[in-house]
Amino acid sequence: MNSRFDFLRLNRQLEERREQHILRSCVCVDARTDSQISIGGREYVNFCSNDYLGLSGDPHLAEAWREGIRLWGCGSGASPLVTGLTRAHRDLQDEICDWLGVEDAILFNSGFAANQAVVKALNSKNTVIYADRLAHASLQEASVLSGARYVRFLHNDPASLESKISPQSGMIITEGVFSMDGDQAPLNRLYDIAQRSGNILFVDDAHGFGVHGSEGRGTVDLQGLRHRDIDVIMGTFGKALGTSGAFVAGSKDFIDYMINFSREYVYSTHMAPSVAYATLQAVKIVRSGEHLRRKLGENLRYFKRALEQLSLTASQSVTSIQPIVTGSSEKALQWSRELVNHGCYVSAIRHPTVPKNTARLRITITAGHSFEQIDKLTEGLFACLQLR
Repeated sequence: MNSRFDFLRLNRQLEERREQHILRSCVCVDARTDSQISIGGREYVNFCSNDYLGLSGDPHLAEAWREGIRLWGCGSGASPLVTGLTRAHRDLQDEICDWLGVEDAILFNSGFAANQAVVKALNSKNTVIYADRLAHASLQEASVLSGARYVRFLHNDPASLESKISPQSGMIITEGVFSMDGDQAPLNRLYDIAQRSGNILFVDDAHGFGVHGSEGRGTVDLQGLRHRDIDVIMGTFGKALGTSGAFVAGSKDFIDYMINFSREYVYSTHMAPSVAYATLQAVKIVRSGEHLRRKLGENLRYFKRALEQLSLTASQSVTSIQPIVTGSSEKALQWSRELVNHGCYVSAIRHPTVPKNTARLRITITAGHSFEQIDKLTEGLFACLQLR
């Protein structure tokens, strides 16, 4: 049978991934309560969620979402430039501006879309993008699609960045907290380089917002900088804030430019107003949620001590993201299966999500975990160490 599409090629590529132990597949979660999930009729403690403060199951957020649906219905029905922007969205944007001390903000349905929107709207063949080599896939892809000259500097290495800076105008891209290692960018150094070179500084702080800094303002605040001094800030709601979607914040002129020139913003149905309504409540909870951040810190210290007792090399990360690098993809899968046998769900992260030979268990400790659940994880890791 003739086909215009080479399915044999697709099958070969899938088989190659299977042989390399990097073939991906989706897992269907049947039920979820707090830090527990149910898959295939069995209960597990979830140690791979980005729900860092345990807010996704918060009853106050659930009630706010229901109230948002009562007030606004289920969807926005249009792009924000038509009739998709509601008072619920505007109130959330105003709260973000007050929280971070910035002039303006806009909302997106996901962090991926927000990153793509910023990079593609602000860059062209006349600009240069300088991106940390471990920046998120959404930033890497957008950099290529933008048409700009794309230059990658060594991970968290300001000297590497400085050696590559040219007089041509452009953008420096980094994450606040990197999603696979949990380490933080040296934002003060990057800010200084941006100021001296005249480049825009774009910080994706998806994994820092809600968790770090005063009132959970994120990595920028934690490192002593002001958000209004950073040209572009992106943060997500689907992690520490427990809802979904994302925002981009900066100067009024920048946001006006995005509203006019960002195709992802102009030509996409807007975030559901019920989501914006619930997220506004989430921001308020996070701003006053020092007890949640304190509990997260206690859990992290407890887990770190447990790793030391197992003589496992602990990550330098002080964030919720606590990777254990196994090296080979096969070993990461083996350890992941062993933890599942012990009632703990931890994903094996492999190439191409991370560089080759750096496969890992990406463990996330949240404020929703108990010490008893962390003990269960520790027991599972001890069993992993006995494997051959």
